[in-house]
Amino acid sequence: MKDLFGKAILDYQTNNSPEDIITETSISEADEMNVSYLFRSYKEMPKLEQKALQLAKGKVLDVGSGAGSHALYLQNERKLEVTAIDISENAIKACELRGLKNAEVVNVLDLDTCEKFDTILLLMNGTGVFGKLNQITTYLQKLKNLLNDGGQILIDSSDIIYMFDQDEDGAYEINANGYYGELTFNIEYKGEKEDEFDWLYLDYNTLQNAAHANGLECELILEGKHYDYLARLTN
Repeated sequence: MKDLFGKAILDYQTNNSPEDIITETSISEADEMNVSYLFRSYKEMPKLEQKALQLAKGKVLDVGSGAGSHALYLQNERKLEVTAIDISENAIKACELRGLKNAEVVNVLDLDTCEKFDTILLLMNGTGVFGKLNQITTYLQKLKNLLNDGGQILIDSSDIIYMFDQDEDGAYEINANGYYGELTFNIEYKGEKEDEFDWLYLDYNTLQNAAHANGLECELILEGKHYDYLARLTN
């Protein structure tokens, strides 16, 4: 990957003429996102994210930390021990410049399970990192193995069924190939296009079933206004 998302984050942090990020998916047209949104304060965050940060406890792992706004709040305001990880080298550089003490460029699947955590955060459609439905077990087993006894995984996503058309009987017109939440994502930044990547949105029932199949309890914590939700998985 060209790490364009991370480049946008680092450009914003270093005042290097940041521009909007253009995102497009396999079921939606191009949309612009201002990079400043990734640097939002706790008060500017959606209710689901605020709730997750309130529930965080003990030693925390922030998976897919991006610009580090969640991790920084937990470190500076909640005084928790936080490790932020992301596959983006540029994003982690920005996290370090913002004052994050523990930030690492690594895929969560490559983490050493000798280190355990009390809370694992996956926010801003945390299920996205799974990529495809058939990868859920791989990720949930890894996350489970990273948890201390009594630990929790706080993860959010959205049921994107609303993005599909309905016929006159009310049935959704969905391609029969695969799960409707499996998308391909495209990013463009400063005229350069990122390599296409898989991104997964999960409805709550599918997440709950997957959690149970992997020996995890699943609890619906909060629902948002746009078919989004926050869930807690426990061992």
